[in-house]
Amino acid sequence: MLNACSRCLWKLKKGGKHLYLRFLSSSTESADVSIKSTTNGILQGIRILDLSRVLAGPYCTMILGDMGAEIIKVEKPGDDTRSWGPPFCGPESVYFLTVNRNKKSVTIDIRKREGQNLIKRLAQSCDALVENYIPGKLGSYGLGYDDIKKVAPSLVYCSISGYGQTGPYAKRAGYDVIVSGVAGLMHITGPKDGEPCKVGVAMTDLSTGLYAHGAILAAIINRQKTGQGQHIDCNLFSTQVASLINIGSNYLNVGIEATRHGTAHPSIVPYQAFKTEDSYFLVGAGNDQQFIKLCQVLNRDDLAVADEYKDNASRVKNREMLLNILGDIFKSRNTKEWVNIFEDSGIPYGPINNMEAVYSDPQAIHNGMIQSFHHPMAGNIRVPGPAVKYSGEGTIDPTSPPTLGQHTDTVLRDVLGLDDKELDELRRTNVI
Repeated sequence: MLNACSRCLWKLKKGGKHLYLRFLSSSTESADVSIKSTTNGILQGIRILDLSRVLAGPYCTMILGDMGAEIIKVEKPGDDTRSWGPPFCGPESVYFLTVNRNKKSVTIDIRKREGQNLIKRLAQSCDALVENYIPGKLGSYGLGYDDIKKVAPSLVYCSISGYGQTGPYAKRAGYDVIVSGVAGLMHITGPKDGEPCKVGVAMTDLSTGLYAHGAILAAIINRQKTGQGQHIDCNLFSTQVASLINIGSNYLNVGIEATRHGTAHPSIVPYQAFKTEDSYFLVGAGNDQQFIKLCQVLNRDDLAVADEYKDNASRVKNREMLLNILGDIFKSRNTKEWVNIFEDSGIPYGPINNMEAVYSDPQAIHNGMIQSFHHPMAGNIRVPGPAVKYSGEGTIDPTSPPTLGQHTDTVLRDVLGLDDKELDELRRTNVI
C-alpha cells in the first residue's frame, strides 16, 4: 500500500527491465508564494515531516528539500541554531540560514495533547519523519516510532542520535565534537606529536545527515515493494566509526595503532602540504609513476631512481629524509609559482585556500557552488550550494529559510484541512 501523499513517478532498472514505482497524492499545493520554485526537483511529491534541529537532521532534510521534497519543519520554541551567533543577518543566525533553505516552518507544541495529535495527523500525510531527540523522549509524548506506526504504518521514521537508540550510551547527548573524540576522528586529526584537533567543520554531523538522507530514500523505495515503512537508526557514533575506513582496518587486521600526521598520509609519501615562501602547497604522489613525474617537475630525477625512494614502501620507510628534501625545494618559490609549474602535470596538487579564495575560485563559480535568495527579514543571503548536479530534473531553485512559524497556518490548512476557527482555538491554547 502506497503512502497517500506522494505524487511522482520513479523508474528503477532491475534485471534488465524497468520497474516503475508510482507515488500517488491527494495533497494540495501550498498557497504560499515564497515556497514555490520555478523548477521541479527529482523528489517532487515526497513530503518530509522534520522534527530535527541543529545540524545532522536539518542537513539531511535540506538535501531532500534541495531535490524538491516538501519539508515541514516543526519547531517550538525554535531550532537552537536560530540563536547560534554571531554572525547574524537580521534576526537570524547565519548558521541557521545555511542549513534550512527549502523548508516550511510550523510551530507546534508537542508537549500538549492537541499538538501530539497534530503531529500524528501530519505523519499520516507524509512519506518520512526525521527526528533527533534523545532516544525515548518522543516516546514519552506518544510520538515514538511504535506510536506513529499505529496510525501511519507506511511512514519511514528516521531517528538521528548521538550513539544509537539502544546500548550503554543511548541516553547521552550527542554533539559532533564529543562524538568525534569518542569515535576516534579527533585522535587521528592534528599535527604529528601535537595535540588532537577537531575538524574545521562538524564532519561527523554532516556525514550522519548524508547517511540519513540516503537511508530514507532507500527505505521509501523498499516501501514500494512491501507497503510498509520502517524505523531507521542513524547515529553520529556509528557514522564516525564506519568512516574510519582504512585507519580502522589497519588496526583491526594488523594491529597498527593510528597516529596523527598533520596533512600527511600514513601509507602514501609524499601526500601532504609543504611550506612555500608565502603559504602552503599540497602535493600527492599516489603511485610510483606520479612520483617519477613529480621528480621531473622539480628537476630532481635523481630522487626517482634512488633506492631509498624507488617505490612507495621505500618512501614510507624513509619518509623523513625525503620530506626534508622536498620541503627545502618547495620553500624556494611562492604558492602561485608552484601552481603555475604544476598546471597540466597530471600530479594532484593545489593551494590551501581561505574562504575568500574558495568562493572566488573559478571551479567553484563554474560548479555553481554559491546560491542566493532573498530572506524577508535578513535580506539577500548567499550560502554554499548543493554538491550534486543532475542532467535532468534534480535540485530546485532555492527558497529562503523560513522565519519561525511562517507556514503554520498554510500547512495546517492545506495538509490537514483546518479552518480559521480551529486555527484560532489552537493559537488561543498555545498549541501553535
